[in-house]
Amino acid sequence: MRVEIKAGTAQGTAQAPPSKSDAHRALIAAALAEGKSIIRGIAPSEDILATLDCIRALGAKVEIAGNVATVTGGALEVQNVFPCRESGSTLRFLLPLALLRNTPCVFFGSQRLLERPMEIYESICCAQGINFTRQNGKIEVCGRLASGDYFLRGDLSSQFITGLLFALPLLQGESRLGVEPPFVSRPYVEMTLDTLEKFGIRIAQVDPLTFAIPGNQKYCPIDYSVEGDWSNAAFYEALHLLGGNVLITGLQPDSKQGDRVYRTLFPQIESGCPTIDIADCPDLAPILMAMGAAFHGIVLKNTARLKIKESDRGVAMAEELAKFGVACRVDGNSITVCGGELKKPRQPICGHNDHRIVMACATLLTRTGGAIEGAETVDKSNPTYFYDLQKLGIGVEIYGTVNR
Repeated sequence: MRVEIKAGTAQGTAQAPPSKSDAHRALIAAALAEGKSIIRGIAPSEDILATLDCIRALGAKVEIAGNVATVTGGALEVQNVFPCRESGSTLRFLLPLALLRNTPCVFFGSQRLLERPMEIYESICCAQGINFTRQNGKIEVCGRLASGDYFLRGDLSSQFITGLLFALPLLQGESRLGVEPPFVSRPYVEMTLDTLEKFGIRIAQVDPLTFAIPGNQKYCPIDYSVEGDWSNAAFYEALHLLGGNVLITGLQPDSKQGDRVYRTLFPQIESGCPTIDIADCPDLAPILMAMGAAFHGIVLKNTARLKIKESDRGVAMAEELAKFGVACRVDGNSITVCGGELKKPRQPICGHNDHRIVMACATLLTRTGGAIEGAETVDKSNPTYFYDLQKLGIGVEIYGTVNR
């Protein structure tokens, strides 16, 4: 899909999309609860559709009416096929749950998803005698997860920690989960712990790096409302930073979402060339780079994990910012963006099959005008994004299809 954006100033009110991170966790917890849960505020993004498909494969019954999902769970009648599409959260959250029963399971996904690191789970399976095979565009597992002591790298992805925190309470026997520092993306684990507590699961944090997990617990069905998404809200609030007048609604100020930190970072970008550590908020990197390019520059630290996202995000953003006349330097674990005058790109922006690259660059195009190829990837997290821009008074022409 090609999108052409005219230079303009955004005006109006934007409702924050439902949090994809919150929705993943609530839907999975509901699938594990014995009984009927109501999950309100579901958006049909590609990643959430993947999780809905996979909790059905886990044995849950799901009915969708508008933005409300009714999930009847607890059966754990595991099927053998889990279609994860491009969702890393879906794959990493669900794989340990597939190991609660000694049933052969196959996880499918895009080529990029299956290229992303899974060594932590592979090592656990090897140590416990569980089959783990990764080849031909799929991951096959068969075996039963055991309770006990787990010690995970904390510098790769918090999603592995979350996956085990979902599964270990359902096993017989107590487990302990230790995290080897540095513990990156800790706020996402705090989100998980908050969701688990709401669904009746008890996990004790012995110290900042250790979790004690009693076994033989049961998830309780609840009525749950998904929060607004601070990650996606950053793209709308960036329009305000660029001189617009945009009010963002639907966000919880006391949210556990780590990306809420953008509200303290944007003023730093506006006033100078800050150095920002993104260890706990890597998903903000594209919009922070874009805003640095629009103002006085920016230096990002702890950026190595950007290589294993939907794209190599640091390199991808550097390539696209060059089209705006902005120079970037991408090093092993840092990125430097030079500020300066933005130029209208002579070539279309490439979406790199990455929703956050597309939205970050679209934000800059509201200042310069220009086109984006591969813009349909916004469906992954925010299908209404370009229509929201239109409602805010930005001229947007869409050639192709995108969900409303």
